[in-house]
This record gives sequence, structure tokens and C-alpha cells, in this order.
Amino acid sequence: MEIKHSREREMTVLKETVPSMAFDPARESLQEWQEKASVKLCELLSLPRTECERELNIEFTEKHEGFTEIRFVFQSEEGEYAPCHIWIPETEENEKPPVMICLQGHSTGMHISMGRAKFEGDEETANDGDRDFMKHCIERGIAAVCLEQRCFGERGGNPNPDCYFSAMTALLSGRTLLGGRVWDIMKLIDVLSENFADKINVNKVYCMGNSGGGTATFYGTALDKRIKAAIPSCAFATFSGSIGAMYHCACNYVPGIAKYFDMAEIAGLIAPRPLVIVSGKEDGIFPLPTAEHEFSRLKDVYYKNSVCPDNCIHVKGDGGHRFYAEPAYEEFGKLVK
Repeated sequence: MEIKHSREREMTVLKETVPSMAFDPARESLQEWQEKASVKLCELLSLPRTECERELNIEFTEKHEGFTEIRFVFQSEEGEYAPCHIWIPETEENEKPPVMICLQGHSTGMHISMGRAKFEGDEETANDGDRDFMKHCIERGIAAVCLEQRCFGERGGNPNPDCYFSAMTALLSGRTLLGGRVWDIMKLIDVLSENFADKINVNKVYCMGNSGGGTATFYGTALDKRIKAAIPSCAFATFSGSIGAMYHCACNYVPGIAKYFDMAEIAGLIAPRPLVIVSGKEDGIFPLPTAEHEFSRLKDVYYKNSVCPDNCIHVKGDGGHRFYAEPAYEEFGKLVK
């Protein structure tokens, strides 16, 4: 009798798992599906978290050429503090720019979004991978706010991301690290609405990120309709073809999620809002063929049955696991005119 690796059995089960909450337009409207699917996704992520005082602390304000920078810290849940930087471009008098939430993935921290090097290799990470998101936003007249995600940079991952222990510990109490990151995004939007509405257009909040930042972008945009459009990068594929097929950080995993959703379902909660999904043709951990498979389902099932069927676009960059600024922003600009 041949003894096989146990992992083969788990992969077989995952591939055979059919998402029970996939949308069926013959049975219900997209809006009806989204209402019940968002409740289940919140449950899987362990949301909502407990509300607390924001304790907003603005640490400094600095003028730069073309924009003003404000560094602030807020409390998202009891004892959990999130540092942020917001860049607000110079605009015509009384004109409030839209704002992009910028989320780094597994890197040395949010300073990569600002194109600022703290550690060896940071400059290459930011520039060569187009991960200096905030610079690109300012150039396009969009305000940008970078949020230090849990276990990255100043929040326990300095200089290396430190997700595994936190992710595993969270599971013991029925929480998820990814749910915490989504909660932080939601609370950041509260902070922006309550404290920066005189400087930015809080009715035009967008979100973007690469890799782990792209994952948080997907889930955060799916669950918070205040996010009007999104650019998730290198984080979209089938579960069985990506995070189930090879080693990924523990922060990607949500217990039981494949029983109900695959990534097309998560993205389907975003419809009909503008969505630009970015993939690298040579991305080894979110492989393009599985991304194309999920995008077909997203386009043909979810967006097709929304009021704006053409509001999702798949950008494919000539390279690996990184962001592709020019084609992504070009397509994004077409959708959010």
C-alpha cells in the first residue's frame, strides 16, 4: 500500500469543495445575495470588533513641495494603535481631493508606500515594484493615506513582517488577523470622515494595495461600501490555486472560508463599484491562470448581473509579484471619472 503525504488529501478536499454561497442569478438578485454574503463573511473574519475611543493623536504636520503631510495615530480597538501618514495635494481653493488608502504587503512597513527607505533594500522594493503608491496618487491629484497594517513595520514587524504568531494566536480565541486588518481599514475611514472632512472628499474614498495589502483591499472593500473603488494587486486567484497550493503567510487564511466563498465571491461583494484587479504574468504565488479563471467568474456572474457590468478590469503586468502603476492607474482613471 502506497503511503501518501497527508497534504495531498487536504488539497484534494479543497479542490472538491464547492462554495455553497456562490451567487445564482436564477434564484435571487445580486443585492439580495450581497446582503446575506456580507453577513457570513463578517462572521468568518470575526467582525465586528468592539468599538472604543479613537484617541486620535496628530504627531506632526509638514509642508512639502506639492503636498502637506500629516502623521497621526489612532486606536482601532482597545489597546491596538494604528500609525498613519496622510498626504494632501495642493488643489484649487475649496477643492477637496479624493483619498486613496494605501496598504503595503509583506515588507518592512508603510514607509514603502511613501517611497522612503528605512532598511536595506527598501528603495528597490518601493521603486522597482511601483510600491511607492502615495507618490503616484499625489501626481494624479489624489490624497493618499498609508496605514501600517497589523504585524508590519511599526506594529511588530520591524524590519521583518511578524504575522505567524499573531495569526495563530488569534485563531485560538475565534479571531483572525485578516479580520483585524479589515477592522483597521473601517476605523481609518471613520477617522478620515470625522477629522479630515475639511481637507479631503470623504465621499470619494478608494483603496489599493499589493500582495498582503491587496488581500486586505479585497476584503475591506467587500465589506465597507464607503470605499467607492479599489485597486488590489497580486492577491487574486482561486484558493486552491494560490494559498492552498503553496506556502503562504498564515495571515492569508480564514477558517472554513472555502466552504462558502472563493475569491470571485469576495470580489463579487464589491460589484458594481469600480474594481481594477492587477496580476503579474509571472507571479509565482498568485498564478495568472487561476486569476484569469476567477476573473471570468467575477465578470460573467457578478458584474454582469450588476448595474455597471463593465466596472471591473483585469490588468496583467509583464513581470512577477509586484504592482504595475501605469496600466493600473490608466484603467482606474477610466472607471472613476
